[in-house]
Amino acid sequence: MGALRRLRAMSGPMRASCLVLAACTTWFLVNLVTPVGPPVLLWLPTPAGALLLTAAFRRTARTMTLPAPTRRFWGHLSLAALCVGVAHTAQAIDVLTHPDVGGAYNGPVLLAFDSAAVLLILYALYRLPLSRRSAGERLRVALDGGTVVAGAAVFIWHFQTRVALRTDNRNEVLGSLILGVLALVVVLAVAKVMLSGYEFIDKSALQWLAFSIFYGATNSMLQPLLAPGHPHLMSTQLSIPVVCCLAAWAAERERGAPRKAVTAKRRPFSLVPYAAVAAVYVLLVLETWFGDHGDEKMLVLGAVTLTALVMVRQVAAFVDNGRLLARLDHNATHDALTQLPNRALFGQRLQQALREPGPVSVALIDLDDFKEVNDTLGHEVGDLLLVEVARRLAGRAGAADTVARLGGDEFVVVLPGADPAAASLAVERLADALRAPAVVNGHELPISASIGIADGRDGDDPSLLLRRADIAMYAAKRLTGTAYLHYDCAMSELGGETGAGDHPSQLREAIDSGRCFLVYQPIVSLDDGRLVGAEALVRWDHPVHGVLPPDAFIPLAERTGLIVPLGRFVFADACRQFAAWDARHGAAAPAVLNINVSPRELREADYAGFVAETLTLHAVDPARIVLEITESMALTLGPATATLERLRALGLRISLDDFGTGSSTLRLLHDCPVDEVKLDRSFTQAPAPASGEGRPPVAAAVIQLAQALRLHAVAEGVETPEQAEQLRSLGYRSAQGYHFARPVPAAQLTEWMTDRAPTGVAT
Repeated sequence: MGALRRLRAMSGPMRASCLVLAACTTWFLVNLVTPVGPPVLLWLPTPAGALLLTAAFRRTARTMTLPAPTRRFWGHLSLAALCVGVAHTAQAIDVLTHPDVGGAYNGPVLLAFDSAAVLLILYALYRLPLSRRSAGERLRVALDGGTVVAGAAVFIWHFQTRVALRTDNRNEVLGSLILGVLALVVVLAVAKVMLSGYEFIDKSALQWLAFSIFYGATNSMLQPLLAPGHPHLMSTQLSIPVVCCLAAWAAERERGAPRKAVTAKRRPFSLVPYAAVAAVYVLLVLETWFGDHGDEKMLVLGAVTLTALVMVRQVAAFVDNGRLLARLDHNATHDALTQLPNRALFGQRLQQALREPGPVSVALIDLDDFKEVNDTLGHEVGDLLLVEVARRLAGRAGAADTVARLGGDEFVVVLPGADPAAASLAVERLADALRAPAVVNGHELPISASIGIADGRDGDDPSLLLRRADIAMYAAKRLTGTAYLHYDCAMSELGGETGAGDHPSQLREAIDSGRCFLVYQPIVSLDDGRLVGAEALVRWDHPVHGVLPPDAFIPLAERTGLIVPLGRFVFADACRQFAAWDARHGAAAPAVLNINVSPRELREADYAGFVAETLTLHAVDPARIVLEITESMALTLGPATATLERLRALGLRISLDDFGTGSSTLRLLHDCPVDEVKLDRSFTQAPAPASGEGRPPVAAAVIQLAQALRLHAVAEGVETPEQAEQLRSLGYRSAQGYHFARPVPAAQLTEWMTDRAPTGVAT
């Protein structure tokens, strides 16, 4: 019943081709036992099969849902099928009208139309666009194709050309040679296409077509097996209907193939050349083993065994390489700790979801009080807790959802096709998964999370959705326990202790409209008061609250993701001003420029590229730029450490700000790539102990540690001449603070450079 249903599902030409092949095979087998009926019945399936194949090819070529190169390919093949039908119909007429001539009956008409068919096939394959390949890949394809052709040549020589050369019929020898060469050319062309890819032709269709052409090109090798006992039979009587049926099935597969990009994983090597080598060795073994060749049997057996072992070993190496590449691909798109998709893959999944019509939601999940776990129980327990959270989230997410880790204790979930109601249900499942405590290394740890949901739809900006989810997540932090909120345009973020109470959109507008500006604080030499550098600091000229310091809006920028455009504005404008100073004042200009950078910025994949482009644009030497990260922020860098390494490779230097206030200072100096430490103001302003009393100040220990590690040390927060003198006596050479100058606009620092009077500096 199944076979009958499949037969009914076929097109008319395909069903007719199958019936012709069935009748031809039956009649051929009957005549193989004993001659029955008139000889013409053995030849009728040849033109019938060719006509049906031509109709099948034409039907596929006229299928308008197929790409233009695909339709053109099958249209050319329909002409080749017609030529094959004419060629072998002429051969049938030659056999029926000259039954006593014998031989292969390779008349001029057969040779001419077979040659035309081969040329049409070659032209069709030539016009077929192939996937792009590197020079090495093209060489491997050529070698593989040559291997297949060499194997086919051995068989054609053994079964056809060698036999023809033993006869005295020159026409038969010439025809055999011509057909052999044409067969090899077709085999090479088909092998090349099969080994090159399936961009415009369905994979299974091309494979069936290749098999049919290969069989048609080499079927004449079977003729010597029929000649001795069955002179009334020829191999083409059966092979042409077989070729026509297989090729018609290839056309059928092409019409029914889904028109989408091939996503199946490709094998890192091709089995086709190995099959050709194996076939030649089988022929060699059979000829040697069953012939009278004496000791050559063992030599052949040894050669075959060694070659087989080498082939198996090479295939095993290919398989191992494929697994290694798969692991590398996985590591590039997944978080190393939790094995969840990383930020890069999350971005791809979100963009893909926003290309599909319909709603899309994004849920941002932040663990509450996770830093306390790290500080009290250690990073190992914290990592295990993150792994457990990732396992729970992935277990409760839907099949189409993507759970990713952004970094630190932040997770994000893409909910394609989810409207606000569906997103609430999905997030409720995720929240339920987190409410049970986690047992990690014997510690029972309660899990609490704040979840922000941004609801969007196709065409929305992915970064905007993520920022809205971030805003909603921080709004959810005001609720107790694990809670979630949907983003609402009425949500606002408190801007620190200033009471600014501004919505993130106002900060975005300030960045875009130029209401954010830079001031610069000098870094001076404690020995002679020279200007040795400057630190760029950002301010917000608020229309209501006036000029706001960084503490009033940087936390808002960090929470909403606006720190990324804000940080890029700061870096670009500071480099522009630095280049202007250098061009105008030369040696009197600051030697270095310190710029603060956020871990959120360092997690951006293109940050190092942005820095390099900006420095090139303003012709700034990277060695004169110092990027500052705070010690507390450095604890949460994680994968962003790799970005620091790339920045150092560009020539920039890294400074650890607020040094001495964190809980893992010594470990940071070992793990984090830094070139400079800035002593926190709390140690700078600590009173010096009386002579012979108390312990040495922390500032003394820090300068000794910096000197031992060959790090540049800068003291910040210097407010009195006594503090400056004490730091100089301890070994500090650079400092900044209100004792020297407050942060000032660029114009005032320009005047300070022009008319500098190093007063108030300890000497």
